[in-house]
Amino acid sequence: MKNNNQKSKNQTRLIVADSERDADMLYATGMFVGDPFIFLEQNGSRTIVLSDLEIDRGKRQAQVDEIVPYSTLEREVQGNATKAPPYARVLLHFLQSRRVRSALVPASFPLGFAEVLAAAGIRLQTAKDLFWPEREAKTDEELKLLRRALQITEKGMARAMQVLTASQPGRSRKLEWSGRTLTSEILRAEIDSAVLRAGGLPANTIVAGGDQACDPHERGSGPLFADSLLILDIFPRDAKSGFYGDMTRTVVRGRASEEQRRLWETVREGQALALKKMKPGIDGLKLHNEVKQLFTDRGFPTEVRNGKQVGFFHGTGHGLGLEIHEFPRFQKTVFKPGQVLTVEPGLYYPGLGGVRLEDVAVVTDTGNRILSRFEKRLEI
Repeated sequence: MKNNNQKSKNQTRLIVADSERDADMLYATGMFVGDPFIFLEQNGSRTIVLSDLEIDRGKRQAQVDEIVPYSTLEREVQGNATKAPPYARVLLHFLQSRRVRSALVPASFPLGFAEVLAAAGIRLQTAKDLFWPEREAKTDEELKLLRRALQITEKGMARAMQVLTASQPGRSRKLEWSGRTLTSEILRAEIDSAVLRAGGLPANTIVAGGDQACDPHERGSGPLFADSLLILDIFPRDAKSGFYGDMTRTVVRGRASEEQRRLWETVREGQALALKKMKPGIDGLKLHNEVKQLFTDRGFPTEVRNGKQVGFFHGTGHGLGLEIHEFPRFQKTVFKPGQVLTVEPGLYYPGLGGVRLEDVAVVTDTGNRILSRFEKRLEI
């Protein structure tokens, strides 16, 4: 996660955030901190202000040039007063001590702090696009970390397949496993446990069958059924690096009908088209529309039926890295080498079910390379 972009060295940059949730702060420091702290890049030098609780760990882990104890700054502001000063005043004191007159901040910079700094004459400018432009093109090191995150994802998917394989249809076609009805909740718990054991942090894993899967972000609930389409979408975070994996498979436990198989094969064909044509210089929106047109030509149009959207009504993919949905969106970019994106077309028709297939690819100089490695199989 080193990022020594020469273009950014003349720009004073300021972040106040925790690095557990803020990807820009994690990218800047390479260190997980649960509470907000201060990062300042000035004349190419990087400084962070940490609480005493984090100082020693920061010295070992933070990829910065200088660490300043927050307690030292706080005492300087407090002086002989009995009450500790608010965080904003300490932040202002720190910036004034460094003679900061202006700084670039992320769009998520806290408004309250911005108002205090503005009142003191410090001008803040928000980044229009990426706060760290170098995040868009992944380095070889970052690709290795993404691959590890995908390996964690694959462990979860493999566990899902094991459980489904061991399940059997019971009364009313409900799947039975280990002496009880197999539900979305039980299968999700098995997936998430495998992810945890592999070193990942699961979040909102999707196990959605039947018509539930026709809402692409429905997590799924209740019994799972034989001979029904089931979407499994797993997107954990690697607890060590902070990078995300993301993968979707759609399966049927039992026998797929001809209509289910045709839907699944059409989505696979659409994904293959996107992966074949995704290369530098190609407009993602045009490629997205090609996939949508292919689906229409195969008899699966995108439209509104009975007040509900059906067909392919979401994006073909999104950037993946230190955020699960990061810049760029598939259909809002012209592809460049180093970009890492998901490729996840889907089709959704209530009464038939939903199908989505998702893999992760990095754009290369001549095309792309798929980073995820897990078989695509309809029937289990």
